[in-house]
Amino acid sequence: MNRTGRDQGLLNPPHEDVTAWDTGSWGTDPYANALRNGHGPLFLRRTDGWLLPLDVERWCAGADAADLSALRRCEGPVLDVGCGPGRLVAALAARGHRALGIDVSEAAVDRTLRLGGSALRRSVFEPLPGEGRWGTVLLLDGNVGIGGDPSGLLRRAADLLAPGGLLIAETAPHDIDERVRVRLDDGGAAAAGPAPAPFPWARLGTPALLGYARRHGLHRVDQWEADGRSFVSVRRSRTVRTTSQSADTENSAAVISSQFPRNTSGDSPLAGS
Repeated sequence: MNRTGRDQGLLNPPHEDVTAWDTGSWGTDPYANALRNGHGPLFLRRTDGWLLPLDVERWCAGADAADLSALRRCEGPVLDVGCGPGRLVAALAARGHRALGIDVSEAAVDRTLRLGGSALRRSVFEPLPGEGRWGTVLLLDGNVGIGGDPSGLLRRAADLLAPGGLLIAETAPHDIDERVRVRLDDGGAAAAGPAPAPFPWARLGTPALLGYARRHGLHRVDQWEADGRSFVSVRRSRTVRTTSQSADTENSAAVISSQFPRNTSGDSPLAGS
């Protein structure tokens, strides 16, 4: 892809109806069908026709060695943003972590629940349980692209984390800072009727992600590669920014446990959400 991160003509204004595009795009048939079938083809199609393949088969398999390289670094209760079919939530639960997945796709949440994980049908930009008390937030499998506004997404991640909490993100394997408009494409013939509206997306290499992270009090801890995939971890400052957040981070897991949904969909009421 070309470097288009500064081409504002490709962008929505920050946070413009983010939940609407989030739910409307990833809740559509191509994504849901791919998750139900356990395979693609599935792509993000840029408006100029360029295709980014999505690795549905890997998402629907068990956690692999590269995934585990990230999961071993998780601390405390874990929020998996854009959990997809739930392999990471299931693997974390098997390792004894309290883990919650969120995804805007009903098919993704259903599959996560069938694996025995906990998941909610929510956008990361909607109210969530345990805000400001998560030990780790995950943005893997390209989910740093959510919303097409990396700075806004990382600000939201920082707000979800407890003081001293860890954000683990997967980045593009090369230096890139790109924001574009894309639509989901299953490679089939175009359906009758108007094409769905494109939605904003982003791709970031590690240098770009670290630059955005610093703006929101997230500081580099580690970066590594595994099986050709690139990862970075950043930590939120231990300084409490608001009086509404508890300074006693040792109680964070207990607080989240009291609010934690078990095998529930987004239709169920949540305490503290």
